[in-house]
Amino acid sequence: MSQSIHWADITADKIIRERGDKVYTCASGITPSGTVHIGNFREIISVALVVQALREKGKEVRFIYSWDDYDVFRKVPKNMPKQELLEGYLRQPITDVPDVLSGSESYARANEIDVEKWLPVVGIHPQYLYQAKKYKNGEYAQKMKVALQAQDKIRAILNSCRTEPLPPDWMPISFFCEKCNKDTTKILSYDGDWKVEYKCESCSHHDNVDLRNTSCAKLPWRIDWPMRWSVEGVDFEPAGKDHHSEGGSFDTAIKIAKEVYKIDAPISFQYDFVSMKGGAGKMSSSSGSLFSLPDVLEIYTPQITRFLFAGTRPNSEFSISFDLDVLKIYEDYEKLERSYFNKPQDEKQLKNWEKGARIYELSQVDTVPKKLPYQIPIRHLCNLLHIMDGDIDGVINYLGDVSEDQIPRLKTKAICAWNWIKKYAPEDFRFSLQTSGTKADGLSELQITALQKTAQLAALYMDKDDENQFGTRLYDMLKEIGLDSALYFPAIYKALIGKEKGPRLINFIYTIGSQKIISILEAY
Repeated sequence: MSQSIHWADITADKIIRERGDKVYTCASGITPSGTVHIGNFREIISVALVVQALREKGKEVRFIYSWDDYDVFRKVPKNMPKQELLEGYLRQPITDVPDVLSGSESYARANEIDVEKWLPVVGIHPQYLYQAKKYKNGEYAQKMKVALQAQDKIRAILNSCRTEPLPPDWMPISFFCEKCNKDTTKILSYDGDWKVEYKCESCSHHDNVDLRNTSCAKLPWRIDWPMRWSVEGVDFEPAGKDHHSEGGSFDTAIKIAKEVYKIDAPISFQYDFVSMKGGAGKMSSSSGSLFSLPDVLEIYTPQITRFLFAGTRPNSEFSISFDLDVLKIYEDYEKLERSYFNKPQDEKQLKNWEKGARIYELSQVDTVPKKLPYQIPIRHLCNLLHIMDGDIDGVINYLGDVSEDQIPRLKTKAICAWNWIKKYAPEDFRFSLQTSGTKADGLSELQITALQKTAQLAALYMDKDDENQFGTRLYDMLKEIGLDSALYFPAIYKALIGKEKGPRLINFIYTIGSQKIISILEAY
């Protein structure tokens, strides 16, 4: 199969072509200022797919994920408890904000753990870098000195993208006050070498510190980003369309990288926003209005979660559905899966097959299956789960043809399907079987007669007939008693599930089984 038909492969080829033969560093990162949402995940998986493409081309790759955890705690997310307590930590580093939910060492660390725990589930295994530790350990002291010595050049670059210019005394560095721990500091002077003087506007603390010894200094984001490119030797890093917009942080980072740190900016591409179907606009970690990776994995298997991103070009905005479209997404993925294991011989068909096959390969977690995994149509699975009230082991036993090695994937799919039924499925999709002895109201005598005869047919023929034969008997019975099927269907569904509509009837009856059908219809 051609390895340059997917956007990840095309990007990998570009990296190899433009960066030469080397160990490539591919980077991603986020500020853990709140729950890392599924929009942030788009960057992580975009990098992961390019890393996979490079490795499949025989290249050595370093995949780094930077936690920008020396950022400022600017806003208390609305979904957090103990709002008053957290407000007392505003303007401090997010690594110093307490975790009020799980008792982790900090608010930032709790958000990091949530991501680090779930990324392996979808086959993503980066090397994590923690910026607070790097700044506090003095690893960036030399690079901060370079920025301060080039402050006029940096100010000019930033001013070229601003409507209001920075003040003449602005310097490309900030401090967390060593006394009150807030970033409300003003830089007073720089000696041209290692010493920086500042004063805190919150507590009036005044100090003159050496960059080599302080743990309180950091670079602003637009300078920090290219600085880290130079430290880590980054060859590839994508960014969202807000960063890639004209005059955005990527534009200024390119110039600072070249003119101050004397490096070429990494190869990049722009990725677009991800929203939830029915949600309002761009998600925000600080607002608390978002869906995270574990929220998505509740409804979609790891493979289908990857498929959602691998099957969409990064610069295309898309929505992740939690409504009835969930069923179609499962069906689309499993159609692609069947196609992968049915490679065509015709050359024209092969080209289209290759595109889908590559998406399927990139959708897999760590390894591609050697044979077609066990498939059960998602709608049928949902029906079985309804009938068995979520008993997943009961469903697997009912199917009867699932081998041991097929159980883990099927169980994950069933868990996701049941989660969807309970949390997101439309009300008219949900049902539960009526208990024995329960009787539907408002049925005519003829409808009741039809239900009685349905029970008789079930007792006599369900264990002998196939579905088509039994369906013929059922329709013959309706003709015999003179009941229109339009009146029969609401009656049988009300008797079985308490609703006037339901799954395709004959298949549904056979799924329920003759004994259960007879016990429910005995009430009539």
